[in-house]
Amino acid sequence: MSDESLLKPLKAFADTTWHTLCEADQILSPCTNMLNEYGHCVRLATHSEFSGLVKSAGVDFYPLGGDPRVIVEGFIKTQNILLTSWQDIATQLKQLMAVMESLLEACTHPDPITGDSFRAQAIIANPPAYGRVDVAEALGVPLHIFFTVPWTPTCAFPHPFIPHISHRAGYWLSYVIVDILIWWGLRDWGPLVDIVGYCFVDLGIKYEPPQELVEWMQKGVAPIYIGFGSMPLKNPENTTNIVLEALKNTGQRGIVDRGWGGLATHAQDVAENIFLLSTDCPHDWLFPQCCAVVHHGGAGTTAAGLKAGCPTTIVPFCGDQSLWGAIIYERGVGPAPIPIAHLSVESLSKAMRFMLQPEVKSRAVDVAISVRDDDGAAAALDSFHRHLPLPNLEQGDQVQTIFGYLARFCCLFCAS
Repeated sequence: MSDESLLKPLKAFADTTWHTLCEADQILSPCTNMLNEYGHCVRLATHSEFSGLVKSAGVDFYPLGGDPRVIVEGFIKTQNILLTSWQDIATQLKQLMAVMESLLEACTHPDPITGDSFRAQAIIANPPAYGRVDVAEALGVPLHIFFTVPWTPTCAFPHPFIPHISHRAGYWLSYVIVDILIWWGLRDWGPLVDIVGYCFVDLGIKYEPPQELVEWMQKGVAPIYIGFGSMPLKNPENTTNIVLEALKNTGQRGIVDRGWGGLATHAQDVAENIFLLSTDCPHDWLFPQCCAVVHHGGAGTTAAGLKAGCPTTIVPFCGDQSLWGAIIYERGVGPAPIPIAHLSVESLSKAMRFMLQPEVKSRAVDVAISVRDDDGAAAALDSFHRHLPLPNLEQGDQVQTIFGYLARFCCLFCAS
């Protein structure tokens, strides 16, 4: 199925409700809730690790195969193909195959708990969800791509998986290289590609923080948050020592988030100006109370920090994280990214001092205002509908369809 097939009418239609499969946990609450409110029946398929998060947002959930922790660890190991073992490649392929084999079930199987029937009449997926095209073709339904990472050729910046290109002439070529490596067709940005802005999950509204965290926050000035999310750490004890020493050098209070890597898990007798966070805490609740943040540079975490107006230091591990680190640095809202292999007491202390400068905070606040003005969920819903023509149920729809075709013609003319 090519992108052009999005312009073809759906083969399955029931009243005004589209059964939609969303294989993208990044759009969890805002987009799925808006799709539900519009009349779509939405199922979000992702790893079982996130079932609680999905269900807490009131969205139907279906588990995909594969272990996200193993996938992340394998992805980091295979960053340098020349140093990758066949065993690592075999492990990663096994995980990706488990994801692919579960996609068709996610689109067609009844709810595993209630037994309610489900058959996707449209699919929203992200590019790494390999198998999405095959499932869409098998079901004869439209496929809409939604992603947090730039994935279409541009001369503005390099592909996020090849971030170390410094010459503009190589930016566009980097996308072609990735295209060849993963056998996936990319084309220039045009009328079928929309930039919708940020989509946020507002978990902080219902969050009840532990009393000890609330009391600690009230005892002093806003702290620096340090956490690396789902990224594994080869030596968590050493990384913990670096973080604690950097906070000591700069005289700052700090919230150290354990994450999947086990940061500060074995720390003993930490200073009073350090809080060890061992439970999940929504970023939209925590970050606005911090003076700055240090993290791995995941798209969602980066967005949350920017929305909160926090100067940001990104410590990239893999994938698109280096790209966000470079953008943060270019916008002046944080220092140059520090790859995890180069993280040291000296480099982290220097980064913290950079973030504490008043002019950096001022720029971060300006960025926060523009981020908050984005309504990415509404724009994403609009994009989905514009690329998903509905049947002409009434005479009024025919007029709308004519204007729709006219708009597409104008877009194609402008794109050329």
